[in-house]
Amino acid sequence: MKLSRLAFLLALPALISHASAQEWARFRGAGGTAISKATTIPTKISAGDVNWSVVLPGTGHSSPVAWGDRMFLTTCSESEGGLKILCINPANGGMIWSQDLTLNPFRKHRYNSLASATPVLDDKHVYVGFSEPKKYTFVALTHDGKKVWERDLGPFVSQHGSGASPVLHDGKIILNSIKDDDSFVIALNPKDGRTIWKHQRPVNAVAAYGSASVYQPKGGQAQLLFTSQADGIFSLNPKDGKLLWQMPGLYTKRSACSVTVAGDIAFGSCGSGGGGNYIRAVRAGIPEKGIKPSLAWEIRRSSLSPYVPTPVVQGKYAYLLSDAGFLSCINHQTGEQIYAERLNTDGRRGANFFASPVIIDNRLFCLTTNGKLYICATGPQYKVLSEFKVDGTCHATPAVHRGRLYIRTTEKLYSIGG
Repeated sequence: MKLSRLAFLLALPALISHASAQEWARFRGAGGTAISKATTIPTKISAGDVNWSVVLPGTGHSSPVAWGDRMFLTTCSESEGGLKILCINPANGGMIWSQDLTLNPFRKHRYNSLASATPVLDDKHVYVGFSEPKKYTFVALTHDGKKVWERDLGPFVSQHGSGASPVLHDGKIILNSIKDDDSFVIALNPKDGRTIWKHQRPVNAVAAYGSASVYQPKGGQAQLLFTSQADGIFSLNPKDGKLLWQMPGLYTKRSACSVTVAGDIAFGSCGSGGGGNYIRAVRAGIPEKGIKPSLAWEIRRSSLSPYVPTPVVQGKYAYLLSDAGFLSCINHQTGEQIYAERLNTDGRRGANFFASPVIIDNRLFCLTTNGKLYICATGPQYKVLSEFKVDGTCHATPAVHRGRLYIRTTEKLYSIGG
């Protein structure tokens, strides 16, 4: 065997791993960090930077995900029910295939959707979860739209419906099913949908909507972190689902965003549509080293505390985007506020935000519910670099794939840049 070929074969696993890491295959992208290094999305976006926009068959709030030359997202009919899984060509917006699944309409929060949970992908399959009160359905399809398996995970009783997005970690599909009655976190086998482990949680007062976050302590084992009103922040062993540590009593209201991990700090928030939002952070526990979790800091100012959007971390700063329209920069180790400014829109008092912020090439992209995109500088100085508007209502977090930005409104999908 020639040396060059041998070197290539030895490097192949690393190349494959690097390639998969570049796919936007889950909610908030690789590792759930919401960070992209793409350099082909302009700071000042104009109409000429829009590659295409397409009208979707149905509505929804799930974010687009993509692997290679295929993009996936879900839509529904809010009045008639039914869930569509769409496969779209990210190059031109053309429909490759769509798959219809049974979903009976039910009463939920007016800001929620029957198509809220973002799918998760691997190199061969798309995995989708959706619910109605009598059952939570989880299904796997090939990238060509062929159904591989389907599971009924039992009833999903919640005042506002479901919305937590699944993630893939260590060869397992991890799903948060924390709801108003029977609550659990479950790990499924991607090959056949069978249960690998199931961690039962106490009956919760209200549902929680965050995805699993991964904490990797130095020299320790990986942990899965979750948050809810009843449980505070708790940690599970991804191998067997056993409880590693928990900090109950942190939150008195509903948790909607995912746990944010920054070094050994983990923080979450709670709140309601009527306010009273706040953030509490813990220094994570490491059981194998005898380190117990401890309270690190808190932010009690409701207008600055995000309820739905999950913060994004880069370097020593965390960026908080509150539903009320405040953009804050903090030191994530201490909670110290660096700045807090309101993003205004169209001369009105402020904007509403449900989409989580993303960082692209060291710029912060923040999308309002009415479709205005603010591009801001990262770092300790607040600066709005530009604004751009798309038509429609936006609850979905933007995606970045192969150098293009994808914005999903309730009824349309936009491709920008590249």
